[in-house]
Amino acid sequence: MGKLAIGNKVPDFRLPATGDKTVSLADFSGQRVVLYFYPKDSTPGCTTEGQDFRDRINTFRRRNTAVLGISRDSLKSHENFRTKQQFPFDLLSDSDEKLCRLFDVIREKNMYGRKVMGIERSTFLIDENGVLRNEWRKVKVAGHVEEVLEAIKSL
Repeated sequence: MGKLAIGNKVPDFRLPATGDKTVSLADFSGQRVVLYFYPKDSTPGCTTEGQDFRDRINTFRRRNTAVLGISRDSLKSHENFRTKQQFPFDLLSDSDEKLCRLFDVIREKNMYGRKVMGIERSTFLIDENGVLRNEWRKVKVAGHVEEVLEAIKSL
């Protein structure tokens, strides 16, 4: 499967999610969807990013937009993270990196002087018809959720 481009339809996917569910893009037909990919549960930047989405969830909902967080962490790790932070949205486990690769978010990173492959913090906005409308790569957490909300307003 090739890389996604803005203006293209996003293929349906199914991933295990918190709450003992399997989530697919088709579940959100008629809604906008924000997919935010983050490196690791319970780390400082990922926690702040999740909290920012949590704190603005009612604004997203009023704009007919679902929020889903995605990382390679296990469901058990996701459940703990979601419960501790009281996230009102599901976290999806992409342990085999299928969705990460579709959205091209796996990058070589430097971690304590070692090169490792990991998720580059990225967010994608999908419209009601399943079309990719916007993407943010190399996301800086501060102010990011506001940028996403502005993009939703302009749809």
